Amino acid sequence: MRTLYTLLLYLLTPAVLLRLLWRSRRNPGYRRRIPERFGFFPALVERPRIWVHAVSVGETIASAPLVRRLQAEHPDHALLVTSTTPTGSAQVRRQFGDTVEHVYLPYDLPGAVARFLRRARPSLALCMETEIWPNLFAGCARRGVPVLIANARLSERSARAYARVAGLTSATLARVAMVAARDASDEQRFKALGAPRVVVAGNLKYDLEVPAAARESGHALRAALGQERPVWIAASTHAGEDEIVLEAHRLLRERLPGAALILVPRHPERFDEAAGRCAAAGLRTMRRSGGETPDECTEILLGDTLGELMGFYAAADAAFVAGSFVPAGGHNPLEPAALALPVLTGPQLFNFEQVYAELFGAGAAREVADAAELADALHELLSDPALRRRMGAGGEKVLAAHRGATGRVAQLAAKALCGASGA
Repeated sequence: MRTLYTLLLYLLTPAVLLRLLWRSRRNPGYRRRIPERFGFFPALVERPRIWVHAVSVGETIASAPLVRRLQAEHPDHALLVTSTTPTGSAQVRRQFGDTVEHVYLPYDLPGAVARFLRRARPSLALCMETEIWPNLFAGCARRGVPVLIANARLSERSARAYARVAGLTSATLARVAMVAARDASDEQRFKALGAPRVVVAGNLKYDLEVPAAARESGHALRAALGQERPVWIAASTHAGEDEIVLEAHRLLRERLPGAALILVPRHPERFDEAAGRCAAAGLRTMRRSGGETPDECTEILLGDTLGELMGFYAAADAAFVAGSFVPAGGHNPLEPAALALPVLTGPQLFNFEQVYAELFGAGAAREVADAAELADALHELLSDPALRRRMGAGGEKVLAAHRGATGRVAQLAAKALCGASGA
């Protein structure tokens, strides 16, 4: 089965490269460092090494407390963090600077995997969330590198997809030293797919750290926009959502004329498109990338920069977490909850079902169906500071109740390292 999978990957490689070039029209980062995607990079310094794979921005942010704990507990080990997207790569550099090593994870081709493992020589591999790579895991097994899937999540839709290739999936998961599932539902789905070693370790995203610099940036931004006016944020919007958000803002401003919106598109290649939609809406828009300071006349601040999302959240009174009016499954609502913001979401939240269940139960989040409901919810929240405080406090309680996954995963990593070294 793995042979057929590998053959299919080789056949698809030209199309994958063409897709990289196509995406690079809007984001030039996709055509840079292509050799790394095939395992070509200078060999890393020979020393014990823990390798953490975080696909893109969200996984990189979630991995931060774990990476720092591993650095503290294993000072004799280098930390290598890999990603697969330019935005993820940029987040690694912003978040960790030169305290970690960084390259792209190669495609799951036998030759690329072998080159990567020869050059990186990891002692342990920690793959974040839903990364199941047959050739990579087989290569790690041949070299005696234990693999731990950390913060492991598996939606029903993903589980059904993996079940279509059940033999390949179960054989791949059999090579994993441990699956550290987020919750009991994820645990059962991994077990149903044939994972022999699964434990519930909790969700690393509850251990979110809010950097002091993000709070300071947000406070300065809010002072510029105006302390007394209502400000809301629409975070990580996808194509098809900007129109809904802008319509909600139009409806909101009919009742709260001074309201300001911070609009943050999910992908850099959509920044110009979003700016065009803001201009077409006839509202005074300032692009964060322009370097100018917004003022109390700014009606929309377009967050067209990378790495500032937590600062944008810190400047707002309420947050709509996007990717939820389109079938993207939503994005992380714990980021605004960590700043005691009330959270609004659309109905498409399957990537964070359990998290939202907790937030809904604590009265910290609400679901809205369309622009009109979003505008109504925002009007209620922005007109009622006591309600915002109650919802924000509920979110903080949810976070506090579920912290601790970092320590549990770090313990599993330590055990795997000891097993690999024969200690």
